[in-house]
Amino acid sequence: MTEKIEMKTPLVEMDGDEMTRVIWRLVKDELILPFINLKTEYYDLGLENRDKTDDEVTLESANAARRLGVAVKCATITPNTERMTEYHLKRLYPSPNATIRAVIGGTVFRAPIIAPDMKRYIPTWKKPIVIARHAYGDVYKNVEAYVPAGGRAELLVTDADGNEKKLPIHCFSGGGVVQGMHNTDESIEGFARACFEYSLSERLDLWFGVKDTISKTYDRRFRDIFDKIYEDEYKARFESAGISYFYTLIDDAAARVVRSEGGFVWAMKNYDGDVMSDLLASAYGCLSMMTSVLVSPEGIYEYEAAHGTVQRHFYKYLKGETTSTNPTATIFAWTGALRKRGELDGISELKAWADGIESALLKTIEDGEMTGDLYAVTENPSAVKVSTEEFIRGIRRRYEKSVFCR
Repeated sequence: MTEKIEMKTPLVEMDGDEMTRVIWRLVKDELILPFINLKTEYYDLGLENRDKTDDEVTLESANAARRLGVAVKCATITPNTERMTEYHLKRLYPSPNATIRAVIGGTVFRAPIIAPDMKRYIPTWKKPIVIARHAYGDVYKNVEAYVPAGGRAELLVTDADGNEKKLPIHCFSGGGVVQGMHNTDESIEGFARACFEYSLSERLDLWFGVKDTISKTYDRRFRDIFDKIYEDEYKARFESAGISYFYTLIDDAAARVVRSEGGFVWAMKNYDGDVMSDLLASAYGCLSMMTSVLVSPEGIYEYEAAHGTVQRHFYKYLKGETTSTNPTATIFAWTGALRKRGELDGISELKAWADGIESALLKTIEDGEMTGDLYAVTENPSAVKVSTEEFIRGIRRRYEKSVFCR
């Protein structure tokens, strides 16, 4: 057994909920702690603790990420009314991801993890498609209300001098709902630059789509800012790199994506990116096979799994039943965060560990040991379905073999 890898600066560790919380512990016990003297600032973002702290723990974790620069986050519950009853919550808390992203800002980049012998539902996709999702505002920072019959909704904007502009929204003859959203020029500019920089670093074309034919002010502002920054700052660099940027309507972009071979960055607003990243992950083979990293303009990185808490498997786990939940996205969140920590702190061993674990994971799948979701879409005739624990132990065996048998 070689000596454990030493860390200099802690990671921010954001624990989560349900089955992913169970997997979080397994990954640490089997793949991290035996090889790394792990340093983290730990924040429990499980729903019970968020309720206990009136959600202050979420803000604390986000501010810690700003201070330490690198964070890794487990999947968490965003409660609805059913979850409020189930967990006996004091109130309906907002999305932890939305809270964290509002503090950190930046852009979420999501890319599929391509495993061997996995069926692709869109066979023309020969290369990965990277989703660049704006991480601030829109529906995730909305204000909403139910309007009773006979009510009237208006949009009131007051400028710095106190001048008011009032726009009618709707007069309700029956009951209905109303929602207000916002974004800022500063955040959109940061989003645009992050997308351009990422495309240059990866030498990938950049597609951007909103619906400015319908949303002639809100969505149009996104398009105008992207276009101006490209023309003023990035056009020459893109041409020199041999890559392109183009804008099209979001619905046209979706149609083009289906017919494409992949190999580009697709930039979208917050909600669009949320939905389409799940669609892309499923089309590439499996929702649990996608990386997700939030990158802020200041160079703060937060890595997470792009999927939910796997509620159905957690209920089976509580009954003592064996589960076959895919831990890949959670493992890649840890490898991504520790690799970045290694890059920033000059610890090559951390980067080598991350590369080795990811290679061992893909080798485990290639050898035909896989969780139920992968087993359902594999084209490997000798594949076998294994439990969550068996899959993680298989990764460890292959990693140790690669390290200790060189």
